[in-house]
Amino acid sequence: MTAMGSAPPVSAELLARTRKVIAVHVNYPSRAAQRGRTPDQPSYFLKPPSSLALGSPDAPGTVERPAGCELLGYEGEIALVIGAPARRVSLQEAWNHVEWVTAGNDLGVYDLRHADKGSNLRSKGGDGFTPVGPSLIPAADVGPSAIRIRTWHNGELTQDDTTEDLLFPFAQLVADLSQLLTLETGDIILTGTPAGASVAQPGDVIEIEVTAGSYSSGRLTTRVMEGTTPFAAFGATPRTDDTQREEAYGSRQAAGLPPRQPALAPELRKRLGSVATATLSSQLRKRGLNNVTIDGLQATRSDRRVVGTARTLRFVPNREDLFDSHGGGFNAQKRAIDSVNDGEILVLEARGEKGAGTVGDVLALRAHVRGAAAIITDGGVRDLSAVADLDMPVYFANPHPAVLGRRHIPWETDGTIACGGTTVQPGDIIVADADGIVVIPPALAEEVADAGIEQEKEEEFIYEMVRQGKSVDGLFPMNAEWRAKYREWAAARNSEGPAGG
Repeated sequence: MTAMGSAPPVSAELLARTRKVIAVHVNYPSRAAQRGRTPDQPSYFLKPPSSLALGSPDAPGTVERPAGCELLGYEGEIALVIGAPARRVSLQEAWNHVEWVTAGNDLGVYDLRHADKGSNLRSKGGDGFTPVGPSLIPAADVGPSAIRIRTWHNGELTQDDTTEDLLFPFAQLVADLSQLLTLETGDIILTGTPAGASVAQPGDVIEIEVTAGSYSSGRLTTRVMEGTTPFAAFGATPRTDDTQREEAYGSRQAAGLPPRQPALAPELRKRLGSVATATLSSQLRKRGLNNVTIDGLQATRSDRRVVGTARTLRFVPNREDLFDSHGGGFNAQKRAIDSVNDGEILVLEARGEKGAGTVGDVLALRAHVRGAAAIITDGGVRDLSAVADLDMPVYFANPHPAVLGRRHIPWETDGTIACGGTTVQPGDIIVADADGIVVIPPALAEEVADAGIEQEKEEEFIYEMVRQGKSVDGLFPMNAEWRAKYREWAAARNSEGPAGG
């Protein structure tokens, strides 16, 4: 058996015959846990062969972080090199079609993810964005479930995992891909990255090693250089936000971002959901907050009472040169829709502009599928009949057939916005019912909920007294005499218990 570090080197000739580089999105349980989503089936994207770079055992290779980019992500991966062509092979046969195993680095710039969402062409297809090597491990001599991958960032171990419990074993990847396309000799499959992938800065050094038994790929070493040639205005240009920073670094903490507002506790959600917005509005007014309602909107489900935490999206007025750079691809609107979480309410700032839609049936459905509690926009809605058929309520200014590009540019997610005449921040608590939409600062939610429940008990008593023919004089609001009677009434009700009355 070949000794550690003495496997044959990856050659320029081998890379020259590579016609396809196929990468798996998520395959390690540790990465799936980090991302908060576990796929049912493998999914893939292509990297061009021109992205390949030859790993040298003697000197580090280099990769350029493009000028204007902030987030060059590295991902240590096990690379499989196909030997015998594979077409419609079985799971039992699949591993026999892999000739070599080595280390790979699936580099990419998150700043360009918006440009080709799904294909990753520009974000992960740059020259030198797929270093492999430096040495080859014979696949026939190793077990595919007993391979180790490690990554060092400036000498610090950041990734360390094995193939023992992959979501999709290597044989499954080969067999699955071969169902529809021929894996040719020299093709390379990047098999996913474990948790710990992060961002490299100019001057940083990334080292990746794959080991299996006594075999080693050697350390694939890449030094990051700063690019100097800016992007031209005729194509997609770099842009990023906190969502991309969190994805690139692996967590908000690693990216140096403040923690997200905690999800609304079920018990608090239930209490707020038991109180009418009219009551909540009056409680906020008692605390000096008068401008806390989103006004002038209609609802697809006006009979619903909705409670959730705000996620925000801001549109700015359309300017053609800016729409070219911000309006297409995986823009802020699509990022907001695609990242809204269960129980959240997506609130859109459209400046009260009624001359274009801000959301339509497909994106509203996507938000609904992701568990959004509602969408609120002070602009127009397209495809109203289909949107109204969704079980998720949508609050909007008016229907309009035009696409958003007529009047809007999707600009920013998760910032402070204005909607329907009030300010909304991410994490604010939204309560909506037939009376309207109220925005509650999280710090006041508990006391407003408790006070609102008590207020509605009092109003129930007042209503009952009026129904019995009592005058509102001294009753609404209650004077001392009526308040004493209310306390007696409330005590009697409480003594009856849940089964009473």
